[in-house]
Amino acid sequence: HIETKTPILQYVCVSLLVGPGSTRCSGRVEIFHGGTWGTVCDDGWDLNDAQVVCRQLNCGSAVRALGSAHFGPGSDPTWLDDVDCSGSESSLTECRHPGFGTENCGHDEDAGVICSDHIRLVGSGSTRCSGRVEVFYGGTWGTVCDDGWDLNDAQVVCRQLNCGSAVRALGSAHFGPGSDPTWLDDVDCSGSESSLTECRHPGFGTENCGHDEDAGVICSDHIRLVGPGSTRCSGRVEIFHGGTWGTVCDDGWDLNDAQVVCRQLNCGSAVRALGSAHFGPGSDPTWLDDVDCSGSESSLTECRHPGFGTENCGHDEDAGVICSGEKSFSTVIGPSVSWSLSSVSSVCSSMCSQIRLVGPGSTRCSGRVEIFHGGTWGTVCDNGWDLNDAQVVCRQVKCGSAVRALGSAHFGPGSDPTWLDDVDCSGSESSLTECRHPGFGTENCGHDEDAGVICSGEKSFSTIPRVDLINPPSSTDAEKFHYLCNFCPEDWSICLLVSQLCFLHVFLHVLVGLRSSSKDSFHRLTICSVFKMFGKYVFSVPKDHIRLVGPGSTGCSGRVEIFHGGTWGTVCDDGWDLNDAQVVCRQLNCGSAVHALGSAHFGPGSDPTWLDDVDCSGSESSLTECRHPGFGTEDCGHDEDAGVICSDACASVVYSEQIKWSWDSVCDHHLVKDD
Repeated sequence: HIETKTPILQYVCVSLLVGPGSTRCSGRVEIFHGGTWGTVCDDGWDLNDAQVVCRQLNCGSAVRALGSAHFGPGSDPTWLDDVDCSGSESSLTECRHPGFGTENCGHDEDAGVICSDHIRLVGSGSTRCSGRVEVFYGGTWGTVCDDGWDLNDAQVVCRQLNCGSAVRALGSAHFGPGSDPTWLDDVDCSGSESSLTECRHPGFGTENCGHDEDAGVICSDHIRLVGPGSTRCSGRVEIFHGGTWGTVCDDGWDLNDAQVVCRQLNCGSAVRALGSAHFGPGSDPTWLDDVDCSGSESSLTECRHPGFGTENCGHDEDAGVICSGEKSFSTVIGPSVSWSLSSVSSVCSSMCSQIRLVGPGSTRCSGRVEIFHGGTWGTVCDNGWDLNDAQVVCRQVKCGSAVRALGSAHFGPGSDPTWLDDVDCSGSESSLTECRHPGFGTENCGHDEDAGVICSGEKSFSTIPRVDLINPPSSTDAEKFHYLCNFCPEDWSICLLVSQLCFLHVFLHVLVGLRSSSKDSFHRLTICSVFKMFGKYVFSVPKDHIRLVGPGSTGCSGRVEIFHGGTWGTVCDDGWDLNDAQVVCRQLNCGSAVHALGSAHFGPGSDPTWLDDVDCSGSESSLTECRHPGFGTEDCGHDEDAGVICSDACASVVYSEQIKWSWDSVCDHHLVKDD
């Protein structure tokens, strides 16, 4: 019996987890070889290796791969070193290694693991952090039904597996159907639970599902948002490297960097890029510093940076983000920040629904509008899409005011469902889903009708050459312009130039008609119409973040706020006059300045006062180009916040199958309106 016991143990007890603080599914890894238990060295030890151990012990998925004798040093031989698993092996000894007992380690380098124990992700196309959700109960692995399965439930799974944040909550056996029992149905998590079985559910095995309804998740894996007041789409940014979560320093941290994080987490667009440990300081290593993203990268680690762990920061400089893709809002603040109702309302207005701008040629503040519903991103149809609708979108993604409301898949067609059609906003709603619409998924559109927006809150647009209005083109040129009017390439800068040429073409034809027609009032009306349709989109391109907000505000009237240092702030009314207001109105494509207002005419702001003693000549292309003593240099209270009323605040253009016009007082001074 003694002679046969060792081979049986060698076959059955290949791996064991032991040591101080160990459990059935966490501890120092030891293997049985040559009749003796021995340790594994942590050289090259990673999650792929840990994954094999956890699977071998029927302990779910690997949560952490630990070294440095985390569970205490062993006293037996070190059997394995430089283990290199792909993650798919059935036992640790199947992984590549230099041979049993070939090592150069001390027991202060003993490897350990923490496994998820009672939860795992499996199925076709699954990875360590994405797959069909299965829980271990009654000695058997079983599936979870997708009834009521949402991102809150998925968030608990991802946290439990140390896989970052939930990106998608999937149903309909996305990762293939399971063959084991269905253990859970109607799971209802708040999102804060530490394990899925802590969430509300009717009981193990109480279900009315088939395996074609098995639930799955996709987690962010190597990135997460955490800290006091954090949510799924806002918090301190942490990345997973070398088996450990660590922070990102705020040196050079900006909206381009935040945009990559938000996209990676499927959280819409970046609303704010925060520093100074806004969501509290982390205690893990600082993995990244001086991050420099273009904004188009698919993950934060693809951005330029000096290397993992190369940094000169303290945790009081930890970076954070707030993304537009919020489902709910509790408190997105640091531990020592107090908020007024107005500031809470301001944050909520841009966060409480999931929305993003995407597509060819899109930027943070322009693109095809998509909303997140039912676990999936989908488009918005352009039926009835106008500037009021676009205004809500721009406000929601914290991009200033709406410049254009675009249809006909201007930013390319989407491939996801069309979630909204016949959207009818007043312009004052805090999110697009608050506007009137017939219901999610109720639509009769193709993706060639996907709606888009261009907001004023752009960092930059390409410089557009000016068209010579003095020397009219030849008839041949005019024919070319007529052709260009029916074609607009995807590149926005070229599109603006085409619009200029189209405008010139129409304008010259109107002038020719004016000389030969007796219906002067009609042609004067046409000239005004052309200017209103094309002029404001052609001759003024916003270069900085600016918006008009406050009680009673519209897209072209309100309290002036500018975006600087990751935050919206007001402008003081000291020296505020029509020249200053003229620059604002031109920057927002809102015509001419009608009134330059002070004394918080549109209500006081609650953000910082960024500008004071502004002195514009009136010809500047943006307010920040005007003379001023510097950002934040001011001696004002918010009862001195400046505002404007632009000429286009008095007129609205309603596009339908037939164009209807409502004229402002400026046109009425020069035109006779013909019904």
